[in-house]
Amino acid sequence: MSSLDFKNLTLMLLTVILLWSTNFEICNARRDRHWRHSRPLSASLLKKKSKSHGYHSPNHHHSSKPKSKPHSPPKPSPGKDTPSPLPPPVHKAPYHKGSPPKTKSPPNPTPIVEVPSPEPEKGSSIFSVLNYGAKGDGTTDDTKAFEAAWAAACKVQSSTMLIPSGYQFLVGPISFSGPYCQRNIIFQVDGTIIAPTSPNVWKANLMWWMDFTKLVGLTIQGKGVIDGSGSVWWTDAPYDDPEKDHELQIINPLNDTVLKRPPMPERNELSGKMPSNKPTALRFYGSINVTVTGIRIQNSPQCHLKFDNCNGVLVYSFSVSSPGDSPNTDGIHLQNSKDVLIHSSSLACGSRDKLAVSNDEQLNAGDDCISIQTGCSNVYIHSVNCGPGHGISIGSLGKFNTKACVSNVTVRDVNIQGTMTGVRIKTWQGGSGSVQGVSFSNIQVSEVQLPIVIDQYYCDKSTCKNQTTAVAVSGVTYQNIKGTYTVKPVHLACSDELPCTDISLNTIQLKPLQTRYHLYDPYCWQSFGELMAPIVPPLGCLQIGKPLKNRVQTDYDIC
Repeated sequence: MSSLDFKNLTLMLLTVILLWSTNFEICNARRDRHWRHSRPLSASLLKKKSKSHGYHSPNHHHSSKPKSKPHSPPKPSPGKDTPSPLPPPVHKAPYHKGSPPKTKSPPNPTPIVEVPSPEPEKGSSIFSVLNYGAKGDGTTDDTKAFEAAWAAACKVQSSTMLIPSGYQFLVGPISFSGPYCQRNIIFQVDGTIIAPTSPNVWKANLMWWMDFTKLVGLTIQGKGVIDGSGSVWWTDAPYDDPEKDHELQIINPLNDTVLKRPPMPERNELSGKMPSNKPTALRFYGSINVTVTGIRIQNSPQCHLKFDNCNGVLVYSFSVSSPGDSPNTDGIHLQNSKDVLIHSSSLACGSRDKLAVSNDEQLNAGDDCISIQTGCSNVYIHSVNCGPGHGISIGSLGKFNTKACVSNVTVRDVNIQGTMTGVRIKTWQGGSGSVQGVSFSNIQVSEVQLPIVIDQYYCDKSTCKNQTTAVAVSGVTYQNIKGTYTVKPVHLACSDELPCTDISLNTIQLKPLQTRYHLYDPYCWQSFGELMAPIVPPLGCLQIGKPLKNRVQTDYDIC
């Protein structure tokens, strides 16, 4: 081979090697550039790099965040070009119960929260009449203070209007009215409330002294006394009031020593000046769930406690007291009221002294312990002491040809002492309607003039017109009536046109007690029913079964 060819071959090999080396370096450079872009810088590289070039956040076309953070920040070297250190790593605080981690949540709209009404301060629901200007000295007129205290208590549910003990409050005619009062108000009577005796205070046609109207859940309670100051009203009553109980016609004295007119209370400058209408002491009208307990009402000008158009009445541990010269002073008077419970009470409506017993007109003093009038149903009376007075009565009903309805009345476990009548039903001629579903049981009578009475010829005038229509009486039971009587044991006087039916007498044991009156045998007229032994004295006048002919009641008669 020639030297020229060898040289040419060597030159070609060198050229190839040179080109290959150049391409290899370029590829390595490219590979190194790509690798540095895809991996995080280590601490050592950062240290080396910081010595020569310094460190700044990269600004490349292809940047990526590091996947892991260094365990400790780099230690910068002192110098002019010292780079800023990396921010320290963020460590989450450990979670402890009761101190949750504070996290920033996105803002939400403020929720609507119902803020409860602030509760009254302690004691603010008790409204004492002393705080509203009442003096309680027995002579200053405290009516305005009572009105103001009621106005405040009326606005607060379950509040208490307090009449404190140790005071006597002179209060004129007053009304404690709804219907916009709150429910369940307590009328706490611990002191004494007395009625005024000045004629100027009383209007001519005023029928009540203290009136409670259209209330729900009212309770009158306490150990206090409500005194009607009735003596100024009674002085003229025996002369001016022609009404007297019809049963007085049955009671005849034994001799002529009986006075024709009762002893009168002493007269004073007020005699003849009081209005002719005598007011009721306490009246409830149009109310629901009313309770009266603990208090005593005394010396009312007329009726002591009256419920009219009420639903849900509870009376217990209650007492009534009025003297012998008090005419027409019913203890409890019910009218157009339903669901009534009366128990554990003492009702003395017209006490009689020894002299008063000796005259027939004095027997008209006082009135019924409990009087049940038209529109009453579901009445339950038990554990009551009645007397003196006129006993427990249904009626009088049907006066002035009116319609009267009474049903579902139960009277049991009652003591009746020294009264004119015991348990009685009385209706006027000419009326309509009915009395039905009545039970008298476990009645103990003592010195009662007429223990058992049904009188469909009732009349409190000197003369009364005979009429054919009547209030029907049916379904009346007398069971276990025992004790002593002083005039007549049983008096059943029923209508000719509408006789009494389903009258049941079971275990009647009444013994006579001779006092100042003639004694009479049992009396029955147009009364039908059944007898169950023992019956003492014998009651042969009651007709067994049902009447052969009985007028059919019309729709107007039926309740």
